[in-house]
Amino acid sequence: MLTIRMARAGTKKRPVYHIVVADSRAPRDGRFIERLGFFNPLLPKDKTEQLKLDLEKVKAWMAKGAQPSDRVMRFLDAAGVMKRPKRNNPEKAVPRKERKAQEEAAKAAAGAAPAAGAAPAAGAAPAA
Repeated sequence: MLTIRMARAGTKKRPVYHIVVADSRAPRDGRFIERLGFFNPLLPKDKTEQLKLDLEKVKAWMAKGAQPSDRVMRFLDAAGVMKRPKRNNPEKAVPRKERKAQEEAAKAAAGAAPAAGAAPAAGAAPAA
């Protein structure tokens, strides 16, 4: 399967990403088919040099069946080429302590309900 994804370039602590079309089995920074643009995360967001994409090539590769990665899909959504589906993570905003308290309350309620409603069967031996 072909993917449109980012390959890391640049030096240590100064990343630059090439946006490439590659086989999904190829290594992240390894073999690719074609380079479609680049992304420099160190530049401010208002600079036009931060992201450069050849949208015609991207559309051509997507017509051939290439699937964009999540990050590249964000770029394409901002460019108006593709619509990114909205994700739902309901536990994202719940602090960990509250999540644990809710899980323990759910376990306690689940453990109490079967114990109260289950009467031992007539032929069953009591558990020791």
